[in-house]
Amino acid sequence: MTEQHAAAPVPLKATPVRHVGRTIAAVVVGILVLGLLWSLAKNPNLDWPSILDYLFAELTLRGAVVTVVLTVIAMAIGLVGGVGVAIMRLSDNYVLRWVATAYVWFFRGTPVLVQIIFWGYLGAFYPRTTLGIPFTDVTFYDQRTSTLITGTTAAILALGLNEVAYAAEIVRGGIQSVATGQREAAASLGLTPAVTMRKVVLPQAMRVIVPPMGNEVITMLKTTALVSVIAGKDLLTNLQQAYAQNFKVIPLLVVASLWYLAMVTVLSLVQSRLEKRFGRGFSSARAPRGAVAAVATDAR
Repeated sequence: MTEQHAAAPVPLKATPVRHVGRTIAAVVVGILVLGLLWSLAKNPNLDWPSILDYLFAELTLRGAVVTVVLTVIAMAIGLVGGVGVAIMRLSDNYVLRWVATAYVWFFRGTPVLVQIIFWGYLGAFYPRTTLGIPFTDVTFYDQRTSTLITGTTAAILALGLNEVAYAAEIVRGGIQSVATGQREAAASLGLTPAVTMRKVVLPQAMRVIVPPMGNEVITMLKTTALVSVIAGKDLLTNLQQAYAQNFKVIPLLVVASLWYLAMVTVLSLVQSRLEKRFGRGFSSARAPRGAVAAVATDAR
């Protein structure tokens, strides 16, 4: 009679753990979302016909265009000025570094709404704008400040100069993220500091600059709504003037929100594409090999 060997125990499969808490939370959140959507759909105060009437009305489209223009111009000023201020803050020159630091301190330390109001009422501070030879009676240009600085001009100045301070810090952080060895390698190849900054440092810093700068663009788009306090003719200004006459406050605010959501969505997609574009070839640990050599060849 043969000896029967005991069969090896078959490992039991682990019983899947049911995430009861997660399921309950999902059900509760789903019920809350459905309840919110139901209340919005059945709320007569939303006045959906008025929302549809104003969604693509001429005043709404004009305001949306002004909002986009304000965002583009203010960000252009912010980017160009921000690069300059960032380089000044990293300069070995004490005067340049102090002036740039004071600029960033002032514009980041005061609310942008205060700056917008100040520029809007600049005529009360300087009644006339005059250009000429200082300490003489020679005048080349003389104009009332209130005529020269309109609501749109004041909005551009306030938003653009304020953005310079924030963009400068973003650019400075991006420049400092580039390894020092990249500059040293560029110097060993005979590149000047200016060429090194333009051809070596800034291209590599872009992968660090683009994500926060994209957020700044989105923030700027929404910040343009503040220029309504000086009648900047933006999207919110036009809709505020409309509901001041027809008292349809909630429907027109919904129209403004829908437009801001649409524009922010487009900007988010553009930001995502730019992040992928400038992130190509970079690892999370270091810059790609031969980056300096490649740009040095182009620079020469």
